[in-house]
Amino acid sequence: MDHDRVQKVSKVKLKALDYEDWDKVNTSDTNELRNLIVWLEDQKIRYYKVEDRDFLRDIESEKWPQSFDRYCKDVGCPITTIMPDKVEWFLGQAIRYDYEDNQKVYQEFLSKKAKKKNEIAAPTVKSTNPLDNLNFDSKEFKEGVSSLAKLLSIQEHPDHLVTLEACSKFVRKKLSPTVVQNPSAFIPKGKPFPVLDFKYGSDLGDPLLNKAVKILNLLYIQDLRDLQTKINEAIVSVQTITANPKTDTKLGKVGF
Repeated sequence: MDHDRVQKVSKVKLKALDYEDWDKVNTSDTNELRNLIVWLEDQKIRYYKVEDRDFLRDIESEKWPQSFDRYCKDVGCPITTIMPDKVEWFLGQAIRYDYEDNQKVYQEFLSKKAKKKNEIAAPTVKSTNPLDNLNFDSKEFKEGVSSLAKLLSIQEHPDHLVTLEACSKFVRKKLSPTVVQNPSAFIPKGKPFPVLDFKYGSDLGDPLLNKAVKILNLLYIQDLRDLQTKINEAIVSVQTITANPKTDTKLGKVGF
C-alpha cells in the first residue's frame, strides 16, 4: 500500500476521531504510530480494562512489537503487512466504535443537515395534495411507519424514512393487484437456501462485516436480474415490431 495514500486517509479518519494534531501525524515515525495505537485503545476501542493496558503503553520498550502483535491477535486484526496498514485497520475499528457510542448524536446531526439542505433547495409550492402537507418528522408519522413495518414483519431502520421506503418496496412487489389476484404464481417454491450461513469468499475477520458483504452481493445479484428482465422485455418489444412489418401493396410492380 502506498504510504502517501495511507497518510492522507489516516488524517481524514483522525480528524473524524478528534485526535489532537491530526494533521501533523507522520506515519513514518514509529513512536508516533505507537502513541496513536495507545490513544485509540484508551479513548475509542477500549478492548482491555484500564489496568491491563500497561504493557501497551510502554512504547519505548524493546518488547513493544511483541506486545503489539499480542494486541492485534486479541482484537482480531487480520492485517499482516506493514505497521501503517495495521494502523489503518485500527482507525476503522475506532470509527466504528465511536459511531456506536454516539449513534443517536450522529443521526440527529445528519437528519438536521439533510432537512436544512432540503429546505434551501426546495422551492415554495402550495399543493392541494394532502400527502404533501404531512409532517414526515412528526411523532404520529413515525409511529405510523413503525406500526406498518411491524404489520409487514419488516426490520425497522433507525431512520423511519428508510423503513417507509422498505415498506413501499415490499408492498409494490408482494401486494400488487397482480400478486393478490394470483398469489400462488408468485410464492417461491422449494426449500429456502441459508444464504447468510453459507461461507464463500474471503473472511474479513468481522462477522458483521462478512454478513454485510453477503447482503450486498445478494442485492447486486437482484439488480442484475432486474436489469436482465428489462433487457428481455425490450428485446421482445423490438421483435414484435420487426416480425410483423407493415407493407404498402400500392408500391408493388408486376412485369416490365
